[in-house]
Amino acid sequence: MAHRPIITLTTDFGLNDHFVGAMKGVILDIVPEAAIVDISHAVQAFDVLDGAIAISQAYSYFPNGTVHLVVVDPGVGTTRRPIIASSDAYHFVAPDNGVLSMVYAREERIHVRHVSSEHYFRQPVSNTFHGRDVFAPVAGYLAKQVDSQKFGEEIEDFVRFAAPRPKPAGENRMRAVVLKVDRFGNLITNVTPQDIPALFSDKPGAFKIVAGSKEITDMVAAYAEGAQGQVFGILGSMGYLEIAANRASAAQITGANKGSEVSIVLGDAAAAGKSA
Repeated sequence: MAHRPIITLTTDFGLNDHFVGAMKGVILDIVPEAAIVDISHAVQAFDVLDGAIAISQAYSYFPNGTVHLVVVDPGVGTTRRPIIASSDAYHFVAPDNGVLSMVYAREERIHVRHVSSEHYFRQPVSNTFHGRDVFAPVAGYLAKQVDSQKFGEEIEDFVRFAAPRPKPAGENRMRAVVLKVDRFGNLITNVTPQDIPALFSDKPGAFKIVAGSKEITDMVAAYAEGAQGQVFGILGSMGYLEIAANRASAAQITGANKGSEVSIVLGDAAAAGKSA
């Protein structure tokens, strides 16, 4: 039995307007048997990095052949290009604004094409809703197994950016940043175990994490290990250090938010801070 084609949607459109429904209608008109899966429509408005994080965290859990449609498009109606990025297992349809940057970083082989074959678009094309008129039909035809080569020429100058990385700030000190705040108020930083292995070891030694108004000196393995309302560090499912609280919002408790600086101190300096 053949598998139904799968198309995922990741946008900053929210659910209060008709935008998501219209895109699904266009897709189903082209490939009625498609299974459409919503990854998220709560990407921060106009926030290409937030969109890049969202798709990078979800795409690889889908079956081979899935078409991932990503529309976070503050440049809609301008000369920015619509693109198809194809890896060994997936197609991605998106504006060429860097929203696929974290996918590019994860995939060993990827080919990017400028979508210039306008006969695949829904006509007339609105200058304010390329999600409906450009990206949705392209995703539909890809799911219908139209060869990606038919949509346009391969390009090398596609837009990509490096996600923010933590930076040294002196001996045994690191300066990081909050990449996002999830719906539970957990602060997801850009620190990975590769950046500070000692912090994530079974016995991390003395350390201090400063986020907003709070100094955090505990790492836990599960949210419920912390006392209720206690703020702590934890390695989250996204692979990053999270500042979290048990059954409370770490963002509210610390006063930190997306973009806030997080400082991490290891060893003697942290121990001195504890005893001060």
